[in-house]
Amino acid sequence: MEQFVEFVGNHPLLFASFAGVLGLLVWNILGDSIQGINNITAQIATLKINHDDAIVLDVREDNEFVEGHILDAMHIPLGSLSAKIKNLEKYRQHPIIVSCRSGNRSSHACNILKKNEFEQVFNLKGGVIAWETAGLPLTKGRK
Repeated sequence: MEQFVEFVGNHPLLFASFAGVLGLLVWNILGDSIQGINNITAQIATLKINHDDAIVLDVREDNEFVEGHILDAMHIPLGSLSAKIKNLEKYRQHPIIVSCRSGNRSSHACNILKKNEFEQVFNLKGGVIAWETAGLPLTKGRK
């Protein structure tokens, strides 16, 4: 223990950098859980769509959505979500699976939905990339 204290005393910048990286790593792993966001895999999302009448909300930009999206997904870009939250009001009782390219923007969208008292909100872990990797189909063009 004395060597550790001596090391920290001799290398405070190195230790501070290590502590910062460790904190970011822990936040990356546990951040969504702490915020109450439920991450689900593409397979679980498929089950929710097929058996629980879940809807998919795609929060990517227009050009990304046109390139390929989950069949029957609603499209509201993340930047417009707060202003267009009323468009989702009729789905308040349904599970909502939020997707983006990799799962980061959809995590922010889940926070917005939670703040607006949507209770069954799920983040598609890995986003559309994970969906494609799982061998699940995408459809192209506008809905």
